[in-house]
Amino acid sequence: MKFKGVGKMGILEETKGLVENSIQELGLPKAVFEHLKEPQRLMIVNIPVRLDSGEVKSFIGYRAQHCNVLGPFKGGIRFHPQVTIDEVKALSMWMSLKCAVVEVPYGGGKGGVVCNPKEMSEDEIERLSRGYIRSMLKIIGPEQDIPAPDVYTNPQIMAWMADEYSSAKGHNEWGIVTGKPLIVGGSLGRLEATSRGCYFVVEDAIEKLGLSMQGLKVAIQGFGNVGSYAAKLLADAGAKVIAVSDSGGGIYHEDGLPVDKLMEHKVKEGTVSSYPQGKRISNEELLILECDVLVPAALENQLTSNNAPNVKAKIIVEAANGPTTAEADSILTDKGILICPDILANAGGVVVSYFEWVQDLESFYWSEEQVNSRLQLKMADAFRRVYDFCQRQEVPMRKAAYMLAVKRLGEGMLTRGWVKK
Repeated sequence: MKFKGVGKMGILEETKGLVENSIQELGLPKAVFEHLKEPQRLMIVNIPVRLDSGEVKSFIGYRAQHCNVLGPFKGGIRFHPQVTIDEVKALSMWMSLKCAVVEVPYGGGKGGVVCNPKEMSEDEIERLSRGYIRSMLKIIGPEQDIPAPDVYTNPQIMAWMADEYSSAKGHNEWGIVTGKPLIVGGSLGRLEATSRGCYFVVEDAIEKLGLSMQGLKVAIQGFGNVGSYAAKLLADAGAKVIAVSDSGGGIYHEDGLPVDKLMEHKVKEGTVSSYPQGKRISNEELLILECDVLVPAALENQLTSNNAPNVKAKIIVEAANGPTTAEADSILTDKGILICPDILANAGGVVVSYFEWVQDLESFYWSEEQVNSRLQLKMADAFRRVYDFCQRQEVPMRKAAYMLAVKRLGEGMLTRGWVKK
């Protein structure tokens, strides 16, 4: 049976297809799929918020709790006008798989609120954040479900949420969310964790192909938090970041770009595309540049059947969720490109979220060096297991990652008696 990637069917159905195919190939009981095809719980809430004008407006919020066979639910909360039930359900499933790949004791969760934070004041966002937590009090907790930041949510929003939960419980519970400011139980290294995990995957991948970090040509689509910090880490290690882009377009220079100056320019101007040194390019042009490593760190479905035949990178490291369609995945694999899939490549964030949670539960906090070194060990171990399985079974890296994740989830279900052989 052909192993499908994410494509035209929509992220929820495609992810189900990936999981079902893995279960079949591993010979796991069909009942494993029955547990994994839908979240264990889906909460839909109506959150009334008083706006600055005095008007009360209702916002719809979601929380999907996918599978807690290996530990409490874990996953971000996004504030976005296009949040949907299917998106939240699919992302919660991805989180279950991601946690299983890197072997952190969590199950997948995901939350969202249908809103446009760009049109809201800070006070309105705070009231919405607190309202979301109040509406979810019965199903979240440090040992039950631990939210985190996601699209258009940030450490300050996590601080408000932690405070609201703590007020409801009558004592401080910093372990209720991760991605918090340091002063209220946050972890050193959390801000750059996804980028650093991605960087460690690049390190391991280029070693397998006999490439060196010195002079490595890298193109990065997406220059938000993940893409910009990944660019900085790679440049600081000696790589040549030849192109970056954001929603406004991109900039290219064959001799490499000054990442620190680009980050300053992005803050000042809102886009990297107006940086005065280098050639302006489109996001589409960036994806087919001659380079050693391509890092999609923006939106889903960026590599498609239309542009995949023209991709010239040797390695693709998916810092974004679902950037490669099914058709593109097949084309790129046939071209011999090493694809480091999203559930491995961008798992650094959940690994350090796990570290933050552990520190909160113990009230004992680690140095940044300890956090980063433990993240490197986790990511290196996960990459080795996926790559070795890929070579041993002669399957692509994406298939290897999904099969290992599903195998771990299935073993948990068998051990706990959720399913029978």
